[in-house]
Amino acid sequence: MTELGTILNGHRDHREGTRLPSLLIATRHGESTANVEFKHADATGALTVPITSRDADIPLSMRGQAQAQALGRWWAALPAADRPRSVWCSPYLRTTETTRIALAQASGLGAVPVKIPIRQDERLRDRELGILEMLTKAAIDKEHPAEATRRRRMGELHYRPPGGESWLDVALRVRSLLRDLGEEEDGRPVLVVAHDCTVLMLRYILDRLTEPELLALDPVRNCSASRWRADCGRLRPDGWNDTGHLDRPGA
Repeated sequence: MTELGTILNGHRDHREGTRLPSLLIATRHGESTANVEFKHADATGALTVPITSRDADIPLSMRGQAQAQALGRWWAALPAADRPRSVWCSPYLRTTETTRIALAQASGLGAVPVKIPIRQDERLRDRELGILEMLTKAAIDKEHPAEATRRRRMGELHYRPPGGESWLDVALRVRSLLRDLGEEEDGRPVLVVAHDCTVLMLRYILDRLTEPELLALDPVRNCSASRWRADCGRLRPDGWNDTGHLDRPGA
């Protein structure tokens, strides 16, 4: 087991040579067109949403683009030592758009080079929902009542829809990603652009949360900033789900 692997599995490791980013910043993509449609469907009880593309091809809404610009301005305003030197990004369109817009904003303000390393990694993709993909809550209750009951009984951490993933399945790929990220970004600040479940699993792993602690968290907000800073051989929390930068003028 690697030294970072030992840390991620709950054992403090004080040996020299532990490889960690100096600062890990994680954000969820900006608001997507699907976020808008599903919010409306949940409020009205609609059975369908007007989305025909693959989940991977869903773009940002206009508001999501503005949120990504605000994230870029926040990035530019960070202390120089904390500004990410690279980006690890989900390959989905809404995350790559968020990355592109935020980087353009930050580089336009002279805070980061126009070209910094951007790594698209499939382990940061959104949770796969299998037969429940693109179904509203009302549609799941109507078309898959047994699955809706099983989901409520098992809880989101353990529930795996047919053909899809549980939160714990996502956690397994996030653990793998963190080992590689530590090796490649040792001593440097890095930005991760991903999805709500992926960012939740980062916190679950790094902060060693219990299931009740995890389920008590608020949803991860679009273009929020969550941070972990290297300290004594471990990434320790330094801010969670912050959105103050989205409330500033121009956001």
